Amino acid sequence: MNAVRVKICGLTNVDDALMAADAGADLLGMIFYSPSPRYVTVDRAREIVRAVREAGFEHVRLVGVTVNAPRYFLDLLLEDVGVDLIQLHGDEAPVILSDYEGRAYKALRPHTEEELDLDAPWFLDMGLREGPRLLIDAAVKGAYEGTGVLANWDTARRLARRYPILLAGGLTPENVAEAVRSVRPWGVDVSSGVEQEPGKKDPAKVRAFIELARGVREEGKG
Repeated sequence: MNAVRVKICGLTNVDDALMAADAGADLLGMIFYSPSPRYVTVDRAREIVRAVREAGFEHVRLVGVTVNAPRYFLDLLLEDVGVDLIQLHGDEAPVILSDYEGRAYKALRPHTEEELDLDAPWFLDMGLREGPRLLIDAAVKGAYEGTGVLANWDTARRLARRYPILLAGGLTPENVAEAVRSVRPWGVDVSSGVEQEPGKKDPAKVRAFIELARGVREEGKG
């Protein structure tokens, strides 16, 4: 089985981004949603993108996390800031994702399996062919990111059997191995679970999270 991919999200500064890339992260996420304590400006994001690229981490994909952002802002992130992918983490309509097919994927926060069954088909075919097709996060009323609440693993597991998904929501070094064993996702996404404080990562937690997430797939070899 392929090693699980790891996305370290909520990055706000160059040092943390370089540390996460050096620790082996596959994706680095920056949040462009002003109410978030992990919000980054366009100028700061440019600095982070430039630093990661100049450091030679060519395999790392940089992700702009947006919430109900207008198209001109999505274009700005892709073409000017230089992110590789957009994560649509709000209440975006499928037509927006279709405009960015191959460069964006949708985050869903289903309350129930029935809700997932209704929403997922609208977005799955427009996600990334090599993954992720969707991100599954916890459903918390009025909150879009970094809640620390676990997603519904049973719901995510059913989807992960058929599609490459990113599992988010309340993951930490303490529970990520269990999450990977249970859900078998394409990748896992963490923000608050590896922080010293909102917007500042803990290097030891980041490295432990990546090692523990990947260790599950290593167990299955041979």
